[in-house]
Amino acid sequence: MSVETVSLAVGTSFGARPPASPPQAAASAAAASFAALESRLGYLSAHEVEQVRQAYRFADQAHLGQMRKNGDPYITHPIAVAQLCAEWKLDAQALCAALLHDVLEDCGVSKAELTERFGAAVADLVDGLTKLDKLAFDSREQGQAESFRKMLLAMARDVRVILIKLADRLHNMRTMGDMPRHKWARIARETLDIYAPIAHRLGLNNLYRELQDLAFRYRHPWRYQALSKALARSRARRHDLIARVQGEVEAAFRDSGLDVHITGREKTLYSIYRKMDTKHLSFAQVTDIYGFRIIVPQVLDCYTALGVLHQLYKPLPGKFRDYIAIPKVNGYQSLHTTLVGPFGTAIEFQLRTPTMDVVAESGIAAHWLYKAGEAADASAQTLNAQWLQSLLDIQQETKDSGEFWDHVRIDLFPDSVYVFTPKSKILALPRGATAVDFAYAIHSDVGHRAIGATVNGEQVPLRTELHNGDVVEITTSPHAKPNPAWLGFVKTGRARSKIRHYLKTLAQEESRALGERLLQQALRAEGIPNLPAEDAAGQPIWDKLLRFTGNRTRDELLIDIGLGRRIAGMVGKKLAALMAEAGTRPDVLLISQERFGTPTEDQPSQGVVTLDGSEGASVVYAPCCRPIPGDRIVGYLGRGEGLAVHTEDCPVVRRLLHRDRERFLEVEWAEELTRPFESTVVVTVSNGKGVLARVAAAIATAEADITHIHMGDEAAQSTTELRFTIAVRDRVHLAQVLRQLRRTPSVLRAQRQRPARSADAGQ
Repeated sequence: MSVETVSLAVGTSFGARPPASPPQAAASAAAASFAALESRLGYLSAHEVEQVRQAYRFADQAHLGQMRKNGDPYITHPIAVAQLCAEWKLDAQALCAALLHDVLEDCGVSKAELTERFGAAVADLVDGLTKLDKLAFDSREQGQAESFRKMLLAMARDVRVILIKLADRLHNMRTMGDMPRHKWARIARETLDIYAPIAHRLGLNNLYRELQDLAFRYRHPWRYQALSKALARSRARRHDLIARVQGEVEAAFRDSGLDVHITGREKTLYSIYRKMDTKHLSFAQVTDIYGFRIIVPQVLDCYTALGVLHQLYKPLPGKFRDYIAIPKVNGYQSLHTTLVGPFGTAIEFQLRTPTMDVVAESGIAAHWLYKAGEAADASAQTLNAQWLQSLLDIQQETKDSGEFWDHVRIDLFPDSVYVFTPKSKILALPRGATAVDFAYAIHSDVGHRAIGATVNGEQVPLRTELHNGDVVEITTSPHAKPNPAWLGFVKTGRARSKIRHYLKTLAQEESRALGERLLQQALRAEGIPNLPAEDAAGQPIWDKLLRFTGNRTRDELLIDIGLGRRIAGMVGKKLAALMAEAGTRPDVLLISQERFGTPTEDQPSQGVVTLDGSEGASVVYAPCCRPIPGDRIVGYLGRGEGLAVHTEDCPVVRRLLHRDRERFLEVEWAEELTRPFESTVVVTVSNGKGVLARVAAAIATAEADITHIHMGDEAAQSTTELRFTIAVRDRVHLAQVLRQLRRTPSVLRAQRQRPARSADAGQ
């Protein structure tokens, strides 16, 4: 497999240049390349081989006169990509698409012409690859993220697209020596960051290892050369040891009567380098460079062979992995064990059946290897269907490209742990995953409603990290909802995207409701009691208002008002003018009530925003002054931040009044409150044993909850200030807490913390 194109483009490759060899020689080279491809097509029918031959002739004519950087005819690149696809036994449609993948981009051929000549399926594959070609990665994060998003979604629709793309990248990497040296590092980094993880995620381990080694060779050429020389010297020194181990293992299996096939295995240069780099080891300290792969006929033979090996050499504790009983996410199955061989050398053995070996090396491509000659329908591509579908799920909830890239990048590098549901279903999660990740892996509703978790029969916090073999059960509540703090510890892209999507949707709904209240309040100040209806009579008024504000929909406008991006008073004046044009007359009595505060006994003013604690993300109680019921309060509509509630004497309010007076709203506490509110108290104590416990007990006696304690970083002194953030019902409850604290032994002073007054607060 070889890759000389290094954008996302399968065929924009390294570009064409004028012919460097006589046309006859070029034609001979192309014919020889195609003959090599044709010799690999024995698994196709005669009709399908003829289809591939026609695609070759069409592509050859389309690329006539184009040459690669090394002087070969350009057509040799699509032929090489098709050869790699033929190694995976991909169907005739995929091979035709591999040969034609550049003709739309480079040669001016239309998709309609391809459809007419080769059918819709081939044309769609070529079109998908061409769209990828146009999305060359650049150094900007957003551009790279958007390109990556489109590539993965194309892969989720038809996995053959990414298989052809990976074959193209490998051919370009194999021939990258012809590229200018200043491009090596960028292309190699892109290969390591994007393409190698995708190959690994799809189980294409041969391709994955070769891409890593080639990328290492061109990203760190000096390190690559030094390490390859060290490995060659080590290979020569250990030749006798490896031969001895292989002889002893073969003899042991002969004696046991077990039919096995034994092959040697050597760590790739990149995996050795990465181990040295991450664990700060020298080359001499990396002990598991060599290993053996043992292929046995049946699954049961794997465990029998394991017993033979453990009788021959002693196993290293903690180095046994059973990936047969619990396969990896990408379908990989094997038994892994590390044994102490002659002279104390650690040697790894992998035991698997022939079927497992094909899947281990070819991953998702194993489907075509097993069903050579049959069309690959969507129902058969199930090996990684769950992960591919998760890409579409994340895409639907994540419109921001950078956020999508963050979510998927987590899932592309899975160092998995395997955990169980109470019904013994196995789930694979990234290492470091928590109970919240587990909940979202079960179902998004389980994640949204999670309030607790039980791991191995013990109750644990939701942020608890899970380990191999844990049995996890999630406790849910119909009234629970995701906590924004979860984003600080979840590990899976699915959980992160589900939480963010829920919080964004919730915030928008709350902001829309607040915006509607504020706009109605502003409209009442103009003498009109109600917003125009969304019917045949009211819609023209809304359409004119939306053209004035530049919003696309009524909901978008209301959300902007709720978030403070637009001032409700200004929008209300325009809306009142539009309604007056349509014949609505303002009510003079309503204007006086709203503007001059003369509400009647049975009709309280609509101009005040009432707060009861249930407002959600659209209303924020300012942490600088922490208002609680009973405080005199004001509301400030920040730009894009929703409504911030401050105490009337807060220094921040005084500063903002000089700058943005029109953004302040009148707010008041509701008669019935739905929750307690946080306040900070400062307690000065005489140091001594048990002081903190006594203070905490006093707060608990006053029926307040402690949500945070800060004790400062200074060394212990005779007196110390403790800061408690506590949840109280109102000012009366806070006063009870302070009285209880002042009665406590060792407490010298207890008071509510007030915001520090800045130098310009009173100006």
